[in-house]
Amino acid sequence: MVYTYDKHDIFNAKLSRGAKKDLKRVPLHIKVKLQAWLEAIGHNGLKHVMKIPGYHDEPLQGKRKSQRSIRLSKAYRAIYVIEKNERVKFIEVIEVNKHEY
Repeated sequence: MVYTYDKHDIFNAKLSRGAKKDLKRVPLHIKVKLQAWLEAIGHNGLKHVMKIPGYHDEPLQGKRKSQRSIRLSKAYRAIYVIEKNERVKFIEVIEVNKHEY
């Protein structure tokens, strides 16, 4: 089952316009992995899911200090923030180019 990402609320998450646009361009397996992460949040809560090693959930640094990322594959990351009401807001889904390191 793949969600249509045109809704604002998915479990305890919200997608920015940019994130919705990004999801139209990513491969299906990336959408499926993000869906699995969202389902895990809905069933187990964000604090528990943050500890699952497969997602590599981590706080970002520098100009993205208040943001977090999850690894959807070697090439894709989802960037999100935790709002005051404990809702997850996805900022963007980015493709990481290994040549940019």
